[in-house]
Amino acid sequence: MLRTILILGGSAEAQALAGALAGRPGLKGITALAGRTAQPRRPAGALRIGGFGGAEGLADYLRAEWIAAVVDATHPFAARMGWNAAQACAAAGVPLLRLERPAWLRQPGDVWDEVEDWAAAVDRLRTGARRVLLALGRQELAPFAALTEIWFLIRSVQAPEPWPPFAQAEFLPARGPFSVADERALLLEHGIDTLVCKNSGGPTGAKLEAARALGLRVVMRRRPPRPETARADGVDQALAWLERL
Repeated sequence: MLRTILILGGSAEAQALAGALAGRPGLKGITALAGRTAQPRRPAGALRIGGFGGAEGLADYLRAEWIAAVVDATHPFAARMGWNAAQACAAAGVPLLRLERPAWLRQPGDVWDEVEDWAAAVDRLRTGARRVLLALGRQELAPFAALTEIWFLIRSVQAPEPWPPFAQAEFLPARGPFSVADERALLLEHGIDTLVCKNSGGPTGAKLEAARALGLRVVMRRRPPRPETARADGVDQALAWLERL
């Protein structure tokens, strides 16, 4: 019997899981993307783009499509979707797995300033920061425009629309992953003294390695809380969980 698995996507792990399910007998994957990126990387298998209408709408979808299990592989900072998924799966009686890459951990030589939200990050930058790399999504940039004395290098997949009123800023369109050598060269070329990022985790920590080597400060936002549910930190664990259902 073919079982349909809904993958809530938006991460490299979601892409990898969709690819693994495409060659797995008895399992069909549907990846759901929020649709916030104009040209997302298309995963293997079926694709659904757009919101569900909150937890209630997602629960209705799970019932209507006879979804056998949900794998929440959204970005670590897409917390609202995680809570909606937990509520919807509980209402529809569908098993839920959280697939999430491990967070980055502080290493010897790191100069990290960890914060809970962007307001706190803005406050920390008021002291000691002059040239800052914002390695963030386009929807997270606006709070930093208030810092008119700081020059920002803004690296994101897409430019924000509308553009926040930065007094001093340059936009660098780019999509990772990046090498440590490239990150080091970028930081040196632009005279960066502070890096701002989220603790996205995973193998794409080249910017942190480069900052560590150069002794640069990193203002990093901690991950938001997620609901308690079954968890996997890799595709192999997720596949094993699905096979046990």
